[in-house]
Amino acid sequence: MRPVDLARRHGLSTQAVRNYEDAGIIPPAHRSPTGYRDYTATHAAGLTAYLALVPAFGYSTSRRIMHAVTSGRLDEALEHIDAGHALLARDRNTLRTVEAAHSHLAAATPGGAVSHRAPYSIGELARHLGLNPATLRAWERAGVLTPRRDPRTGHRQYLALDVRDAELAHLLRRGGQALGTIATVLGQLRGADSLKGLAGALEEWRRDLRGRGTAQLYAAGQLSIYLEALDRSAS
Repeated sequence: MRPVDLARRHGLSTQAVRNYEDAGIIPPAHRSPTGYRDYTATHAAGLTAYLALVPAFGYSTSRRIMHAVTSGRLDEALEHIDAGHALLARDRNTLRTVEAAHSHLAAATPGGAVSHRAPYSIGELARHLGLNPATLRAWERAGVLTPRRDPRTGHRQYLALDVRDAELAHLLRRGGQALGTIATVLGQLRGADSLKGLAGALEEWRRDLRGRGTAQLYAAGQLSIYLEALDRSAS
């Protein structure tokens, strides 16, 4: 088929098709005696596979997968796919942990409200959580906690919302979550400004994970079709 035929089939420009060929995402096109590109069903299957991989694994990983498959390095391609599956599994585990922590906090604070009390010092909060003050300072450096400072003494002051954040961070750390992940989650909670708002963010996160999971299923099928097409063209 002509470049324009392949491009139209996939909703692309002819230049995009040529770029994908030049980048090694699909095999080199056959050339007519006059030098025009001639694409086949194998190229079509390759483009379909790549476009299916992008929402499942992202542009960078999808390119690596296609480079490896098109070049005959199947084991390398499978390693990239395995890493994508592992990342999705890790994100699912993080979501479950955050949902459990959210339920815990909601139960501890009826109606999702945060009780107000006099500020904790770093030592008091450390004792409250059963931690060392050095741990709280490390969490602060990682962006997990953002206590205010007493303008007179310069000492840290942990208000009610800071205590809530610290309790949630403690739960997530026990669940094996990295400080960077925890800082992101708490940033979402601060942005939502309520446990109810966090619940909405978690549901959106779950929809995103579901979408990635189903996209990976679909991409696997399209990649399998491309592999079969490559085998046929090589035989």
